[in-house]
Amino acid sequence: MNPSSQPEIIPLWPHGAPGSEDWTQPEQVTDGSLLWDSAVCIRNVTQPTLTAYLPDPSIATGTAVIVCPGGAFLFLCFDKEGTDIAHWLNGQGIAAFVLKYRLLPTPPRDEDFIKLAQQTLADPQREREQRKQVERLAVADGQQAIRTVRGRATEWGLSPDRIGMLGFSAGGAVTAGVATRYDADSRPDFAAPIYCGPWQATDPKPDAPPLFLAVADDDPFAAQVTVPLYLSWNASGHSAEMHIYSKGGHGFALLKKGLPSDSWIDRFADWLGAQGLLQTELSW
Repeated sequence: MNPSSQPEIIPLWPHGAPGSEDWTQPEQVTDGSLLWDSAVCIRNVTQPTLTAYLPDPSIATGTAVIVCPGGAFLFLCFDKEGTDIAHWLNGQGIAAFVLKYRLLPTPPRDEDFIKLAQQTLADPQREREQRKQVERLAVADGQQAIRTVRGRATEWGLSPDRIGMLGFSAGGAVTAGVATRYDADSRPDFAAPIYCGPWQATDPKPDAPPLFLAVADDDPFAAQVTVPLYLSWNASGHSAEMHIYSKGGHGFALLKKGLPSDSWIDRFADWLGAQGLLQTELSW
């Protein structure tokens, strides 16, 4: 695909997503810019997809990242934690694939949806109970995303052993789920949960991928989730890097707010380089 052309949208389950075959709610887009700094909030996803953003061939590294936006499993901040991240990755020579994973159903009217989302985000216990209904399906979509990109690696000029996942909030929980629950075809080669949402704790496997973690200390949702995730990797002798910023709150993504968390993406770039994932010379 020419990087200047329209991004390719790839269905993950062409014959129907397993476990939700009877879902009929129509997918919707809501402007959440006044609430979540995201003008493109996609919700009621029933048909998971990947949207492919390929870098300029002159700087392509052969590395790929599946990007998982967050949104409490109610919506996806598709621009702020999806396409904006994809463009940054492309600038590093990395192919990016933004994942639309399955979500909880929400009311058709935007007003009702916003009220529901606000109530859920204000009640962590309610959020946890709701998440249980869909997390397994979302993680399955993440696993299938790895399989899909790896299966087409040659077509896109990618190395099949340099395919990772980067997720935010609920998308971070999907990333953590994929990094702990995978088979040979769906194992990510690296994983980066950013301000990770609550996830089903599972000990890392013997071949667990390298992990990059970033969170703000004043994040009421993710700070206490990230440390146990790091410690489980560390205790098992796996490679992990964690950054805890004194301020930044939840959902900082690439927003520049004059806060310590502003620099996380630079540290992520450093980490990618240290992993050998920014080398432009094809070595596979």
